[in-house]
Amino acid sequence: MNKSELVDAMADAADISKSSASRALDALTDSIAATLKNGESVSIIGFGTFSVKERAARTGRNPQTGETIQIAASKNPSFKAGKALKDAIQ
Repeated sequence: MNKSELVDAMADAADISKSSASRALDALTDSIAATLKNGESVSIIGFGTFSVKERAARTGRNPQTGETIQIAASKNPSFKAGKALKDAIQ
């Protein structure tokens, strides 16, 4: 399912226009991104938790040359599914 299909499904389920569903989806994703950028997590009970995981700096190896390289520390978004979501897909 891509974004436009999700917007269509939201519009049908909520009985709203597609433009309203699109704005609601954009607001949701923007709010989650802004909260994660501030280092906080977003918990939606029954669905899951969005959080930021920090990855430490490490040494790696260039597969073409075999040369060791330094890989910088980074922050990555993470999602942990809630119990209701896990139960819904089984």
